[in-house]
Amino acid sequence: MIVAAAGFGVQQRNSSKLQAQGPAAATFVGSQACSGCHQAEAKSWSASQHKAAMQHAADRTLLGNFDDASFDYYGVHSRFFRKDGKFLVETDGPDGKLASFEVKYTFGVDPLQQYLVEFSDGRIQALSLAWDSRPQAEGGQRWTHLYPNEQIKHDDVLHWTRPNQNWNFMCAECHSTGVHKNYDAKADHFATTSAEISVGCEACHGQGSRHVAWARRQESWWPFGKSADPSRGLPARFDERHGVTWPIDPETGSARRSAAPAMLRKEVETCGLCHARRAGFDENWTPGQWLSQTHLVEALAATTYHADGQTRDVEEPYNYTPFKQSKMFAAGVTCSDCHDPHSAKLRASGDGVCLQCHAADKYAIAKHRHHADVNSPLSCMSCHMQARSYMVVDVRHDHSFRIPRPDLTGAFGVPNACNGCHGDRSPEWAAASIEQWFGPRRGGFQTYAAAFHAARNEAKDAAALLAVVAADKDAPGVARASALSDLASRVSPQNFALAQTALADPDPMVRIGALDMLDGLPVSQLWPLASPLLSDPVRGVRIRAVSLLAPISMADRPIADRERFEAAAEEFVAAQRLNADRPEACTALANFLAQRGQTTDAEYEYKAALRLSPQYAPAAVNLADLYRQAGRDGDGEAILRDALAVDPRRAELHHALGLVLTRLKRSDEALAEFRKATELEPDSSAYAYVYAVALHSGGRRDEAMMVLKPALAKHPGNREILSALISFSRQAGDTTAALGFAEQLAAIMPDDRNLARAIQELRRAASPLAR
Repeated sequence: MIVAAAGFGVQQRNSSKLQAQGPAAATFVGSQACSGCHQAEAKSWSASQHKAAMQHAADRTLLGNFDDASFDYYGVHSRFFRKDGKFLVETDGPDGKLASFEVKYTFGVDPLQQYLVEFSDGRIQALSLAWDSRPQAEGGQRWTHLYPNEQIKHDDVLHWTRPNQNWNFMCAECHSTGVHKNYDAKADHFATTSAEISVGCEACHGQGSRHVAWARRQESWWPFGKSADPSRGLPARFDERHGVTWPIDPETGSARRSAAPAMLRKEVETCGLCHARRAGFDENWTPGQWLSQTHLVEALAATTYHADGQTRDVEEPYNYTPFKQSKMFAAGVTCSDCHDPHSAKLRASGDGVCLQCHAADKYAIAKHRHHADVNSPLSCMSCHMQARSYMVVDVRHDHSFRIPRPDLTGAFGVPNACNGCHGDRSPEWAAASIEQWFGPRRGGFQTYAAAFHAARNEAKDAAALLAVVAADKDAPGVARASALSDLASRVSPQNFALAQTALADPDPMVRIGALDMLDGLPVSQLWPLASPLLSDPVRGVRIRAVSLLAPISMADRPIADRERFEAAAEEFVAAQRLNADRPEACTALANFLAQRGQTTDAEYEYKAALRLSPQYAPAAVNLADLYRQAGRDGDGEAILRDALAVDPRRAELHHALGLVLTRLKRSDEALAEFRKATELEPDSSAYAYVYAVALHSGGRRDEAMMVLKPALAKHPGNREILSALISFSRQAGDTTAALGFAEQLAAIMPDDRNLARAIQELRRAASPLAR
C-alpha cells in the first residue's frame, strides 16, 4: 500500500496479509496484527509514542503555529503558513535563497516537534526550525532553531538541506519500522520504504509473521500453554528478567541479582538499535543479537565523552554506551528493570525506581544525601545521573550512574554533579566536602579518567595507563575497547600481548578495539593475528578484520584463506554500498579498493564522495594521496584547492596541500600551508611536527625549535616530536639538550636498544671526563 502519490519518498510495504515465503522467511505484519492479542501493550505503546512518533502532516498532528508565524535567524526571515490545505515554510533553501517548502511529516511531540520536507529525488530533510512544545510557562510554545548560537549557512553540512539532516540516513531507522533506504547511487535517488511509518511492535520484536502464524496454530493457546515452538515464532524472547530476583543485602543496602547475567544482553542490544550512537551497515537487523552485527557502535570518542566517560553536551551520545559503562550494567541490570518498554515510563515514580535495589533506610536519608536543608529535595538522579540538554530543550540524563568525583575535575577538567549546582564554589571545595562526608577513599566504578586524559594529551605515561584499562577484565567493555584503539599509535613489546588476548574476548567491541590497535603494525605481521577474525561470528568484527588485512596480497595464500578473505570483503563492500549516499562510506570503500590495487575504482569512489559533499576533507586528502602514488601530484593539488575553495578552514586540507607542494618543489608555498594548518589546529602534534621538519629542511632551525618545544609541552609523550628535537639539537651541536630529550623519550620507550646506545653516545659527548 503506497501511502501517497507516485514519487513520494516514504512507502509502506503491504503488511495486511501474511506472505508465504517458505519456512525460513519472516515478514512484517504491522502493529494491528499484534494488537488483537496484545491489547494492553498496544494501548500503552500507542500512548507513549510521543518521543519518536513520525506522522503525516495534518491538523491533528502538527503542533507548530502555521498561521503566518515567523522566525528570524542570522538574517534569515522564515515564515510558517498554510495554503491550499498544505503546511508550508518559507526559509533558506539549498542555494541560500528564500523559497517555500511543503511540510510532509512531523517528528515527535514532546519537548520538540520537528518537520520534514520531501524533495523530488526522494530525499526527506529535517528542518532545523522546530516547535518547542513545552508549556509557555516553561519557555515553550514558540519556534526555535536547533543551532541557536551559531550561524548555519546553506553550504554548511549541518544546514537542513544537507546530508547531515537527511531523514533517509539519519532518522528513518529509529523513527519508522522495517526501513529499507533503497538508495540508487547512479541516479542519486532514494526510494525509501517502511513497514510502518512510525515505531511499531516489530521495531523492537522483529518481523512478526512467524509469531502470528504460531498464534493461529494454537488450539488453546491462552495463556501460552503447550507449544512445539518455545520461541513462539519470535526472532528473540526478552526473557532475561524471568525468574530473576534482586534481594537486598542488609549490610550494604544494595541488591544483588539472583543469577549471573549473560554476556549477550538481548534487551540492551535491542534497545541499542535506537539508543546508541552508531552507524548501520546492514539492514537485516534481528532483535536480541549483538548490535555490532549490523552497526558500528561508537565507543568513548573524545568528541562525545569526557576522559572519565561522562557525556559531553555537544554531540548527543544516547544511552547505550553510557549505560554499558555503568556498575548497574555490570551487575546485570537491563533497560526494563527501570523502564516499562511499552509505556516508556519508569517502573516507579521519583526515587522509587532506584529504591527497588537500594534500601531506603540506607540511601534515602540525610546521612547519605547531606542536603537536608535545601529547598528542593535532591533526587538520586541529581547526583548520580547528571542532566544535559540536547537540541536546545531536550533534557537527557547520563546513564553511566556514577558517583560524584569533584577531585577528578581539578585533575582532568571533567564535570561533576556537585559543581553543577554549586557553580560559585571550586571543585576543591566540593572534593573536600565529599571527603568530609564519606572519607578519603575515592570510590566509583569508572576508573579510567587518568588513562584517557593522558592519551588525549599524549602524556608520557599514556601507554602504561591505557594498558591497565585494556587488561582489566572488570572494566566496562566499551572502555577496554577504547583503550585498545588508543594504543594503536603506542604499540610496543610490553603491550602487544594485550591485543592478542583481546582478539579472543567475548565482547565484539573489545575484539574490534584489538583490531584497531593492530592497525599500525607492518603488514607482514598482521595476517596470523587478524585473519582468524575473518570468520568471526559477528559481522562488524569480520568487516574490521578484512579492512585491516586489505593491503595483503591473496595470490600466494591457500584457497581456504582466500575464500575467507573474499567472503569478508564482500560484506565490507556491501556495507559501504548500503551507505553509498554518504561520503564517509564512499571514502571507506575507496580506501579499501586503493589498498587492493584497484586504483581506477578507488578514484571513482573518492570523486563520488566529493560529489555528495564537496567539503568532505578525508575524500580530497586521500584522493590526493592516490594521485601521489600515480605520480599525479598536479591533479592532487587541483583536488585540494577545489576543496579549500569550499571550506578554507579545514586544517587537514592545508596540511595535505603542503605535502603536495613539497613534492612539487615549491617549498615556500608548502611552508605557508603547513603554517596555516597549525594555526587552524594548534593542538595537533602531527601538524606541528611536519611544519617544524619543513622549517628545519629550509635551514630555519631556530624557528623549527620554536614550533616543537611548545608542541612538546602540550604532548610530552609524542615520540615524533621528541625524536625531531633530539635530531635537531644534535645537528646544532647542543649535546646537552639532545641528551635531555633522549632521556625523555627513553622513559616512553625503555626497551629501544638503538635509543639506549644513542643516549650512551650523547652522555659521553656531553661529559668527556666520564669516558
